[in-house]
Amino acid sequence: MRNILFIISLFICSSVLSQGTDKVFEFLNLPVSTRAEALGGDNVSVGDNDLSLVFHNPALLRQEMDMNVNLGFNSYLGDIKAGNVAFSKAWGDYNTWGVGVNFVDYGKFQETTIDNVSMGEISAKDICVNAFFSRYLSDTWTGGVAAKFIYSAFDQYTSLGLAVDVGLNYYHVDNDLSFGIAGKNLGAQVKPYNDDYAPIPWDIQMGITKRLAHAPIRFSITALHLTQWEFDSITEGDTKEDSFFNTFFKHLIFGAEFLPTDNVWVALGYNPKVGSDLSIETGNRLGGFSIGGGIRVKAFNLGVSVGQFHPSATSFHLNVTTSLNDFKL
Repeated sequence: MRNILFIISLFICSSVLSQGTDKVFEFLNLPVSTRAEALGGDNVSVGDNDLSLVFHNPALLRQEMDMNVNLGFNSYLGDIKAGNVAFSKAWGDYNTWGVGVNFVDYGKFQETTIDNVSMGEISAKDICVNAFFSRYLSDTWTGGVAAKFIYSAFDQYTSLGLAVDVGLNYYHVDNDLSFGIAGKNLGAQVKPYNDDYAPIPWDIQMGITKRLAHAPIRFSITALHLTQWEFDSITEGDTKEDSFFNTFFKHLIFGAEFLPTDNVWVALGYNPKVGSDLSIETGNRLGGFSIGGGIRVKAFNLGVSVGQFHPSATSFHLNVTTSLNDFKL
């Protein structure tokens, strides 16, 4: 318990550090799990047998995920496509390890000179290779870490980065209560695009998930952006300061799930900061909202989620997870 309290204190104390404004590898903030996206875009406390959640908190990697494989695809905005693949394996009675890759392909762009002469097409992509490890610390606590190798290429400009995620998860079976905390993207750019280094968008996040005692409904609240307090709010080209309560709620994500059986889930989430940042005077009233659901079909767990970030642009996300143990003869 002393080690657990020390790690939590370290997370909280490190939140006083400044990050700077211009960051690289912002793709690391995109949701990888359909469950997390459906619950508002991020979640560090849902402890279900869903391997894709490990990308959000490595402490959610469990022994029951032995020989699990996860594949994900996200049709983001415009021609931007994202995806992920992950594999996990139990190791002994207390440890679990895994590997995973998440990437974003921004498509093709037309390169021109200052005189508008076409020079052909260029491409842009971001890739992150992950190595996960988790260990049961007690009957209720699990600790996890993820090492990240980050590669980014925009035409001939490339950049490399190294980072880690560190997480803790508390889960009480009898109360169906889960708490998670994660320090995410703690690292640095080791090779810049040019001569200027920029910080990685690291963050500290905490969340709690609780299922009602007499109803198949579960609620989640996730606190994020804990390394800063204020945000700039832009209205009609002018920057104004938010009120205390507006700023407070921009640090939270709210999610609810309906769980009629062990094989079906439906979730709805709302991210106040996304809703505020992407609001426009005429439309996009669903900005910040997301919805999703999942079902188990034989040996496969299928999950889908949808988030609207603009009246004419909807993000569609698909995850498929299976255990190779189900195919053993």
